Amino acid sequence: MTQTHWTSRRARVVAVGAGVGILIPVLAAATPAAAATPTVSCTSAKAGLADKLKKDITAALATRKGTVAVGLYDRKTNTTCTLRATTAYDSASTVKVTVLATLLWDAKKHNRTLTTRESTLAKAMITKSDNDATSTLWRQLGLTKIKGFLTAAGMTQTKPGANNYWGLTQETVTDEQKLLKLVTAKNTVLSDNSRAYILKLMNQVISSQRWGTPYGAPSGATVHVKNGWLQRSTHGWRVHSLGTFNGGGRDYMMSVLTQDNSTMSYGITTIQGVAKAIHKDLA
Repeated sequence: MTQTHWTSRRARVVAVGAGVGILIPVLAAATPAAAATPTVSCTSAKAGLADKLKKDITAALATRKGTVAVGLYDRKTNTTCTLRATTAYDSASTVKVTVLATLLWDAKKHNRTLTTRESTLAKAMITKSDNDATSTLWRQLGLTKIKGFLTAAGMTQTKPGANNYWGLTQETVTDEQKLLKLVTAKNTVLSDNSRAYILKLMNQVISSQRWGTPYGAPSGATVHVKNGWLQRSTHGWRVHSLGTFNGGGRDYMMSVLTQDNSTMSYGITTIQGVAKAIHKDLA
């Protein structure tokens, strides 16, 4: 079964003491006003592009319920967009890219290639989102190595899930964008062979899981994607999509993380509205 379905009994919230007749002082009325709704922020070296992206991403989300975080980086125009850059989400299956990167990073440290077994597990984990393969690799690596990779990658906002609940890893679009940048350009953390391997598997994701950030991508672009989906009793469906797009003079990546979705398909539609606007503006 490929679907990440990390429903946790511990996630159920019990309301304790509601209506227990406690005297609340009048001063309690002076509760601070709710924080303003976060807005899309963009910068670009290309004239007019930042304003256009901000306007179009905002418009794509205007009628959508849920809590959405967006990260975009385009190397060609040095364009960056963010929304809720540091809000943490349960990772669901998007953490599988981090698991594979950790496996390759650790193998490089020990000057070895992946075993046949590891390669088989890695392919199932990324291309089919196989949960059993992920659990096997997560246990093999252990938290020490996973945290070691996160430190090396500068992914300081990512907190690995405890007790082998890898799908409950806390992640932000800031860190997911750092990961995608590592995967798509030469660096000292991942070897060129490792990066090519990750991108190859993300390019081979099965058709039923190629929704999300690839929606509306230009026909000449090579698409690499990894999605995640997870329903829990709090915050409804988490639906996420990571994508990188290159070829034909293109070199950009985006991360869209969502929660508080009523259904999985509602979250997918939200992500695809954002993706379509971004692809159109960058084309």
